[in-house]
Amino acid sequence: MSLIFERIHTDGIAELSYLIGDDSEGVAAVFDPRPDVDCYLRLAREKQVSITHIFETHIHVDFVSGSRELCARAKSAKIYLSHEGGARYGFEHEGIADGDVFELGSALITARHTPGHSPEHMAYLLSEKDRPGAPWGVLTGDSLFVNSAGRSDLLGSSRAKELAEQLFHTLHDFYLTLDDGVLIYPAHGQGSPCGEDIGDRLSSTIGYERRFNAFLQFNNATSFTKHTLTDAAPIPTYYPLMGTLNTRGPTVLGNLPPVPGLPPKFFQEAIENSDNVLIDTRMMLAFGGGHIKGALSIGGLPVLSIWAGWLQDSDQPILLVLDSDDMLETIVRYFVRTGYTKFAGYLVGGMAAWNNAGLPLESVGQMTVHKIKRSGEKLQVLDVRAPDEWKDGHIPNAQHIFLGELREQLGKLDKDKPTAVYCDSGYRATIATSILQQQGFSRVCNIPGSWQAWKNAGYPVEKEIEKERK
Repeated sequence: MSLIFERIHTDGIAELSYLIGDDSEGVAAVFDPRPDVDCYLRLAREKQVSITHIFETHIHVDFVSGSRELCARAKSAKIYLSHEGGARYGFEHEGIADGDVFELGSALITARHTPGHSPEHMAYLLSEKDRPGAPWGVLTGDSLFVNSAGRSDLLGSSRAKELAEQLFHTLHDFYLTLDDGVLIYPAHGQGSPCGEDIGDRLSSTIGYERRFNAFLQFNNATSFTKHTLTDAAPIPTYYPLMGTLNTRGPTVLGNLPPVPGLPPKFFQEAIENSDNVLIDTRMMLAFGGGHIKGALSIGGLPVLSIWAGWLQDSDQPILLVLDSDDMLETIVRYFVRTGYTKFAGYLVGGMAAWNNAGLPLESVGQMTVHKIKRSGEKLQVLDVRAPDEWKDGHIPNAQHIFLGELREQLGKLDKDKPTAVYCDSGYRATIATSILQQQGFSRVCNIPGSWQAWKNAGYPVEKEIEKERK
């Protein structure tokens, strides 16, 4: 036997999926696949195995499950899903329960019910067929992360306490009973909203986490629950939609959705159709230098998946402005991962073609941190970072509105006052300036470098803890 073990890291949503198999038998399983499944099929061909099993650790709420898509394209595969915790699904699959065992050649996979992040959550112990009682690894899904543990509040406040208590017992009654040398392979890395302060390593061991993971240091469910549910980060607005979609069963696409190319005049006509939404995927300085009126800026990095989920209705057809036409497939993949499959078209030739056609432009000013410092209170400075980032330190006298809640809290701002927006480096601030422009803020600018530039310039920092003490 030659064990096949491959980890697939999907940046942006910080998702980790796995292909595990035995090349002597020519079989493999995929765990927690993303919706653009070509990578698994390509990897299976490279390793000369057939994907026969598709497992999920739980009902995902942060991205579209790729299980149905992969099953349709792999042909010989079956989907295996947890029926623990009362979970049921709207599509064909095989139900599994705690203790079920699967053989992939000499590789042995044992399902273990690990509730807390969600009621149905499963972990999968990995062992050799000849040593079934000595697992060498465990796929932990969203229950145990490197340096962290899964959130228990994603199904709403009414279930948060119950799930937090279940998670405590999962961590203590299952994970901490495993040998120190057992390797852990979680379903998310650093940057995922599904856990707090997830470490930057993609794997760990039970022994290391036993010593250093803060979530494993509590000896009772009460203190653990208080820790996990206090000051939790905002829940992305699209999570409930993803949970419903993945329970019902995502539509099998067969490929990436088509996006027609539209020359400038036709693109302009499509913008005038109120059913469509215009999204500019160029980065901060390009968007600021000139963009189409009404465009929402979401720069074309992998994290686009998350911010599209936060800010955009997936039922609205999308019109795309790209940095270059050859970025189309990459950008569409980012959208598909959080449920966006309707596209009205993209601007052929990008903004160069728009400019050459003599069509109108808007711009966003750029203001350095040095000018911000000199402006004082003449300027309305807006911080759109996450609450924990704000608490750790911010520009003195700035206002804080988390980007994901900006549209709902615009009433806190003075629309007539010049406004400068910052985040950590400028990406989220650019999204925010585009929202402010959409809402009639005419004197708005971005701060290139944002918080990083402010700190590196050595300017004063204000912290919420220090303000509370005063």
